[in-house]
Amino acid sequence: MPDRPELYGTDDVVRELLHDTHTWIVVGLSSNRMRPAYSVAQFLQRNGKRVIPVHPRADEVLGEVGYPTIAAAVAAEGSVDVVDVFVNSGLAGDIAREALAVQPKGVWFQLDVIDEVAASEVIAAGIKMVMDRCPAIEWPRLGPAA
Repeated sequence: MPDRPELYGTDDVVRELLHDTHTWIVVGLSSNRMRPAYSVAQFLQRNGKRVIPVHPRADEVLGEVGYPTIAAAVAAEGSVDVVDVFVNSGLAGDIAREALAVQPKGVWFQLDVIDEVAASEVIAAGIKMVMDRCPAIEWPRLGPAA
């Protein structure tokens, strides 16, 4: 169990982000079907979420236009509810800070993406934080159909 479990997202925070959001930016989503980001984004789409790919080389993924940065995605598409992060932990802090600039309802670090300093910054900014969890895994337990 982590020393600061609130950084990892309580069940209430996970439930809120799964229930009360529509548009998810997925950072690290490319057209590579073998990557976990692809299958999780596909899962989110099947469950009614709009997914916007953010990846330096994502032109179009899962029928959605891709963008090189979070800022570019929000400038083109408008507000976003959740920034879902599929990058290695060493890059997660920079991604979280980029997300803070667009004020989403939540920032979600995927399984094995851990940066407690960045998570603390997100929470301090008043934004919901989930870390080291996957929405596709949490959905059966806490999602809208649960």
